[in-house]
Amino acid sequence: MHSINLVSHDSFVLLSFVACITGLLLLWEGKPENDEVEETEKILFRMSFSYWLVYCVAFAIQKIVLPDWETVVMSLRITTALSYFLTFSCIVSLPLHKFAMRRIEE
Repeated sequence: MHSINLVSHDSFVLLSFVACITGLLLLWEGKPENDEVEETEKILFRMSFSYWLVYCVAFAIQKIVLPDWETVVMSLRITTALSYFLTFSCIVSLPLHKFAMRRIEE
């Protein structure tokens, strides 16, 4: 039963890795936005995708690295945790930013 959950988590991370790359490519524009609110939202989306991409890469390297490399594994675990929390904070910041801009307009 545990191996089924592990495989589904691994496939989720792989799928989200591809989705992050796709999201970053879709947000890639050479021209800056005139609207500051839209530009801030794009930056928050880019940060969310980038942080989650770091999470996916660190998670994958953890699977590859030999277990006796304890220093590397610990660094990867810290990187994974930090990128997870940074992704969460960016995702929470998006609706908060929209709410704050709506309050300013009123």
